[in-house]
Amino acid sequence: MPENRPQFDGARVLGDLRALRAIGAYKTGVHKPTFSEPHMRSLQWLAERLPAAGLAAEIDGIGNLLGTSPKSGPKLLAGSHLESQNYAGWLDGPLGVVYALEAARVINADPGAKGFVEVAAWCDEEGHFGSFLGSRSYVGALTEADIDAARDRSSGRTMRDALREVGLSGRPRVTAERGRHIGYLEAHIEQGQTLESGGLAIGIVTSIVGIWQYRIIFEGEQNHAGTTRMDVRKDAGLALARFCVGIDDRFPAACGPRTVWTTGRIVLDPGAPSIIPGRAEMLFQMRDDDPGVIDRLETLLHDMAAETRALGRCTVAVERLRTGAPALMNAVFQQAIEAASAAFAGGRSIRMPSGAGHDAQVLATIMPAAMLFVPSIGGISHHWTENTGDADIVTGAEVFVDACRRLLAG
Repeated sequence: MPENRPQFDGARVLGDLRALRAIGAYKTGVHKPTFSEPHMRSLQWLAERLPAAGLAAEIDGIGNLLGTSPKSGPKLLAGSHLESQNYAGWLDGPLGVVYALEAARVINADPGAKGFVEVAAWCDEEGHFGSFLGSRSYVGALTEADIDAARDRSSGRTMRDALREVGLSGRPRVTAERGRHIGYLEAHIEQGQTLESGGLAIGIVTSIVGIWQYRIIFEGEQNHAGTTRMDVRKDAGLALARFCVGIDDRFPAACGPRTVWTTGRIVLDPGAPSIIPGRAEMLFQMRDDDPGVIDRLETLLHDMAAETRALGRCTVAVERLRTGAPALMNAVFQQAIEAASAAFAGGRSIRMPSGAGHDAQVLATIMPAAMLFVPSIGGISHHWTENTGDADIVTGAEVFVDACRRLLAG
């Protein structure tokens, strides 16, 4: 091996991740909502390190940080995000960014490498203002009207106000130069227990689920809880509860092997102990990587709503709020990760779908894309106790760097 060939440094990877954890630290995790001071400081931390990896750093008008190479030759795009859920884990997002940074350090200065790694930290993957706003902007799927409508889900602050407050208002948004990249590679913690329970080191993502979200509204009749007989009540809350039980009773016969569904929020109006709810609302989400399964389940939702209406007590409206198409990961990229796993992880890998959404599914709409998972201790994520063992972090990073090298070599 040539003496001047840059070497992978696992201790450097761990040091970078710990440095990012110290920014916005909360217990053993972090609190870095999109455009918060810790989020912006994390972006600055990355921007200061990209030049040493041969990359020019730019934060664009949506908050994406892009590290680009001025050199000619094949280029692979890699990255993830640096903001977090509220009071959440230290690896969800930063792991993929630091892996990409390490790959750029090792490969971009290597005279024997066949190309270059460019680095991206996408804005708002966690959805404080919307759904994958940064990566959607990059692929040309985010309009100015979308930005006008985006609001922070916690504070109600508009995205326009947030961009102005952090000094990004008026900057152009960078969109992908078609043909510039051979593809996109992203690393992430698994956020589940498949790898840990199987004694595995690497998950090779085959597909990323689509996410469909609904608001289901029940309208009955508000009345006195003490004077209204049970047989004449039009209780919207009771209709909602029965609907939820019906979903769990009937979806298993229509779903796929990996379909999941969740009722994440229920609101009763007026929500008082002595008043029969006249209105009830639920937010419902389902995920699968097969659009045919989702179509079947959506039809079932509407059928159940019609059955509830036919009882004559309450009306039901099913409103689709969000759709996110599933994405298949590129087969050649999967093979490169598998070969790298054989070389640096003893072949302890498995091909598996992702049950969570990631920026890779957005990038997959314009270029080949793939993902690599590392184990999550206890399968915990979106909580400050989220963690991955140091040895698993280092192994995943070495596999990631080698996969990048293999992809650039063609």
